Amino acid sequence: MGRLAVILGSNALGPGGGEIAAAAAEHGAAVVQRHGDPASYVLPHEIDHAANLRPLTEQGCDRVLAVASVGSLRTDLPVGTLLCPDDFIAPQLSTSIFTDTRAHSAPGFAAHWRAELLAAWAEGAEAPVDGGVYWQTIGPRFETPAEIRMIAAHADVVGMTIASECVIAGELGLEYAAICVVDNLANGLAAGELSVDEMEADRIINATRLRDGLAAVLPRLGAVGR
Repeated sequence: MGRLAVILGSNALGPGGGEIAAAAAEHGAAVVQRHGDPASYVLPHEIDHAANLRPLTEQGCDRVLAVASVGSLRTDLPVGTLLCPDDFIAPQLSTSIFTDTRAHSAPGFAAHWRAELLAAWAEGAEAPVDGGVYWQTIGPRFETPAEIRMIAAHADVVGMTIASECVIAGELGLEYAAICVVDNLANGLAAGELSVDEMEADRIINATRLRDGLAAVLPRLGAVGR
């Protein structure tokens, strides 16, 4: 069948990021850096998801494994947790590649592909949490504690990218599933203030877990075809 695409987030831009990308490319997957390269970092709200995704269809891809850095909205989903969301909330989005009635779509994560991804990850590496709601904010700033209290009543993790990406992928005919990596507790959940430096330090540790997970899982997914 078609080729697998792996879209990497900010997790892959710091130390160890090259090894994450290499782990994906080694097995024949098409690799996309969502934010561009570290020297020309694109802020979340400025990412052109269609420009990132359209070339994948030209490369024979039919499914996407998206990796994203998230903040946890629950203390029982600590830093280092991997989570495969099954729904998202992003009421502010007006993202679409269409300018006609085709834009009236019903987006979501591809259920069959998501189940396949979970099964493969559970066999080859630390199993992600199965299910959860991803809330996409506009960014690029982090959320206030009051905002976190509001959205935590309805979601499990918070980020700035993958709902938009999921919508565009579906419109392009790409099956889409995501692995979210908890790099921080959302603002107001931890004992102290949210520290960007601390989050970056945890992200480096998580990069190793992510690299090893991809290296173990991609052979089971048949990156070149299935």
